[in-house]
Amino acid sequence: MNRLSRYTADLAGSQTSRGLSYAAVMATCISMMLAPTSATAEEFSGTVTRVTDGDTFHLSGVDPAIRVWGLDAPERNERGGSAATRAMRSLIGGQPLTCVLVDIDRYQRLVGQCFLPNGRDIAMGVATEYCRYSRGFYGNC
Repeated sequence: MNRLSRYTADLAGSQTSRGLSYAAVMATCISMMLAPTSATAEEFSGTVTRVTDGDTFHLSGVDPAIRVWGLDAPERNERGGSAATRAMRSLIGGQPLTCVLVDIDRYQRLVGQCFLPNGRDIAMGVATEYCRYSRGFYGNC
């Protein structure tokens, strides 16, 4: 059983009363996998309600947290973590964002490539490219 199947099975009985449920996200992901290749990627959007750290935040109406795809920022308790959190907060705090679902990580966060209203990718210039996952997408590996 692959990771997506296990995740779907684990969430089959769970319920969330607000926002985008895990089950809804997984159903969408599965339908995207079965859809013709011309189908567009799943998008979700909302206003940033909280920045957890330099690469994780929360959107209104979306549950769970969002992890920025292709970005690696120090944790809050690590050297540079507070600065990374402040930088992300100043860039996206209170802003409406549109994100494209890329994955769901081991902490059950939605992993997305997210954009400001002007089209700017929020990962650009805020932290280090996470080459293991981005595979050089931003050209910094």
